[in-house]
Amino acid sequence: MIAKQFLITGIVMAVFAMVLSILFRIQLAWPEKDFPILEVFLGKWAEGGRMKPEFFLSLVTIHGTMMVFFVLTAGLSGTFSNLLIPYQLGARDMASPLMNMLSYWFFFVACVVMVASFFVESGPAAAGWTIYPPLSAVPTSIPGSGLGMTLWLVSMTLFIASQVLGGVNYVSTVLNMRTKGMDLWKMPLTIWAFFLTAIVGLLSFPVLVSAVVLLFFDRSVGTSFYLSDLVVQGQILPNEGGSPILFQHLFWFLGHPEVYIVVMPALGLTSEVISTNSRKPIFGYHAMVYSLVGITVLSFIVWGHHMFVTGMNPFLGGVFMITTLIIAVPSAVKAFNYIATLWRGNIRFTPAMMFAIGMVSFFVSGGLTGLYLGNAALDINLHDTYFVVAHFHLVMGSASIFGMLCGVYHWYPKMFGRMMDTKLGYFHFWLTFIGAYLVFFPMHFMGIDGVPRRYYAFTAFPFMEKWVSVNMLITWAAIIAGLAQVAFLWNFFSSIWRGKKATQNPWNANTLEWTTPVEHIHGNWPGEIPTVHRWPYDYSKPGHDTDFIPQDVPFSETMSSNLPHDFEGNEEAVRIQNEWNRANNREIIEG
Repeated sequence: MIAKQFLITGIVMAVFAMVLSILFRIQLAWPEKDFPILEVFLGKWAEGGRMKPEFFLSLVTIHGTMMVFFVLTAGLSGTFSNLLIPYQLGARDMASPLMNMLSYWFFFVACVVMVASFFVESGPAAAGWTIYPPLSAVPTSIPGSGLGMTLWLVSMTLFIASQVLGGVNYVSTVLNMRTKGMDLWKMPLTIWAFFLTAIVGLLSFPVLVSAVVLLFFDRSVGTSFYLSDLVVQGQILPNEGGSPILFQHLFWFLGHPEVYIVVMPALGLTSEVISTNSRKPIFGYHAMVYSLVGITVLSFIVWGHHMFVTGMNPFLGGVFMITTLIIAVPSAVKAFNYIATLWRGNIRFTPAMMFAIGMVSFFVSGGLTGLYLGNAALDINLHDTYFVVAHFHLVMGSASIFGMLCGVYHWYPKMFGRMMDTKLGYFHFWLTFIGAYLVFFPMHFMGIDGVPRRYYAFTAFPFMEKWVSVNMLITWAAIIAGLAQVAFLWNFFSSIWRGKKATQNPWNANTLEWTTPVEHIHGNWPGEIPTVHRWPYDYSKPGHDTDFIPQDVPFSETMSSNLPHDFEGNEEAVRIQNEWNRANNREIIEG
């Protein structure tokens, strides 16, 4: 139930953020044109049908905040951690059901406060989703620096409380509530991803709280943590000795792990869906786990690559550059292993599989541009241009959204007991996939030409005017991709009541959630919790009569397909297997 609450709230926030993005894309595509309908919806922020520049920055700010935190963090991790951790580990419930419930309601209130900021007189926060001082620290800077910014800070504080409550729960459940036989090396890659994501969140989100608290002090108490030598509207402010660079360090110490808080759950879901629908064991299971661990560790020592242009010591910049390029290695391991899993597989192209393959595509194409931005000499030229927007939206935005959607299509029968419409799923995939590339790929070329992001209009600069036609293409692609989500919303909500009823294991998958009844019951399993005997990827095993063997099937029932490495040093199992092998003239397993 809590998983469904996270998911539906995340979907509502995604729709809200998507509408905001289409509004500011319209401004970028037709900067000199009036749209009277805008005044109907936006009131004083679009008098005469033309959006005000300060409101444009507010739209960019809230769009980024909602997508990064409310959709891709809470909507993705909150949904699938709550759904799959108890199911796939063989637990009756989370370690603390009360904390679990509170994590959702803190998140819900955070969403309400963020949306409420649109209804204050000075408008919502307008300092970019990174809320750099001084725009965020001086309430009189611009209209969006007033009450709207305060509400942003309150909302984010509530959101972080939600994430900490959830993270403690996820880690505790994974460590303490696994069923009999479920050791760490029998856990599905989904659980490894959620477990390590929760650890990253617990270590990094509190740092953003400290940044927010100091920002509150600068805004309200007269301190100067981030402020020094400022003139606002002709008045010299008394603040001295502070540094906005301090805020950047605190923000990006969360901000870069946040990229992996978003991407790792999507990678975990993709791993499960690709293996299940390729009918093959995941290639390099241990390498996949170690790559997740590597990403977890390295994510904490790369934040400085966002700050190459701040006057950073070149030696320190070199250290951050090296660690940034090193983190590409575990990411590449995952991409290669996905391709190897797909290679010569008996692939079933379900909608979930399509979105999983799409996720890998975005992860690779977006990740390649990260190599350019991780290089200090190149980043100094590309920083704050549309090249960064393109990279960020491909590798984090699109890849994670596609990972989330692949999870929705694959585990929908588990959540709602019904199947989503397959044809609508294909329609949704192709329009979204093509639309996303048409939106973000051209931005690379704009960035290489030096076009800066967050600008209200490009008409003031002659060298940028040639990109207006490209902005029109991007905006039309965004509108079409946005309309494709209507098909998804119809498919999602109508299938809850009208979809075809699901069977217990519609995908012939191995993990424990598919051993539970279709009807939801308290405690997940009606009798005893199943005992785990094998890893979760025994697909297409030679000698077995079906192409999947669930985790709770004992080796004694699969004598004809057992392999020497299955027994992990269990001498009694080896003895029984050897007796069967002798009786059937099979090769004897050495002890």
